[in-house]
Amino acid sequence: MASKLSRRQVLAALPAGFALVAVPGAATALNVAEARALIDRAIGEVNGVINSGTSEAAMFKSFEAIFVRYADVRYIAQSALGPAGRGASASVMNAYVKAFQGYISRKYGRRFREFIGSTIVVTDARPLKSFYEVISVANMPGWAPFEVRWHVFDKSGKNLFFNIIIEGVNMLAAERTEIGAMLDRRRGDIAALTADLRKAG
Repeated sequence: MASKLSRRQVLAALPAGFALVAVPGAATALNVAEARALIDRAIGEVNGVINSGTSEAAMFKSFEAIFVRYADVRYIAQSALGPAGRGASASVMNAYVKAFQGYISRKYGRRFREFIGSTIVVTDARPLKSFYEVISVANMPGWAPFEVRWHVFDKSGKNLFFNIIIEGVNMLAAERTEIGAMLDRRRGDIAALTADLRKAG
């Protein structure tokens, strides 16, 4: 595997596609134990998929289901889009969010197939600012273990993760740059971006 992937490619290929910057807002009902339990469940399902031996298409469906179940999909998609989405209609945004969801699942699901035999294990959790941070360690054959930090809040009324930080790298920054560049190439046309996201990843 080491010959096929660079270290940065490995980092970029974690579930990440699900990452966001920290945002204000109190994590009221949520507590450390609940945040840790959420990520434990999510990671358990991720580990199950990457080691299931199923087809690529089946993996994509499984990862999309995990994303929908454990991540604040709408918040993530809107954050990746940035200010451009503020003036968009509800129908345009709903279509974009759905397309983004599938795009992320395919994009990272395709890379997950390289990680057969690997595991991600939760090691700690703590309150951090207005949310909770869950710390996990990724163990991949041929690589030294490395840390993955998940940020969890209940902004939408449900306990969901909204950020992943891998060895200090906030993965949303890369997605925001990529989505922003795609939107620029389409002269700010969110509908055109949505159409292309349905085919991308």
